[in-house]
Amino acid sequence: MIVCLCHRVSDRDIAIAVAAGTVCFDALQVQTQVGTHCGSCRECAREVFDAACARAGAAAPCAVPSLGLA
Repeated sequence: MIVCLCHRVSDRDIAIAVAAGTVCFDALQVQTQVGTHCGSCRECAREVFDAACARAGAAAPCAVPSLGLA
C-alpha cells in the first residue's frame, strides 16, 4: 500500500528500510522523504514504521546524537 502519495513511499519501502537497520523515524524520513511534504501521511507512516520495527524486533528508540553546540 502507498503510505505517502507525495513521495510514493509504500509500506514495503518502510519495511525494507527497517530491515536494513533504520530504527529511527526521523532517519526514515531523511531516507525516504515520507511525511515531509504535506504531512498528511505522517501518522500512518509512523504506525507502519512502528509495526515494522516490532516485527523486526527493532523497537529501540532513536538516539539523537549531541552536536556539541552548547
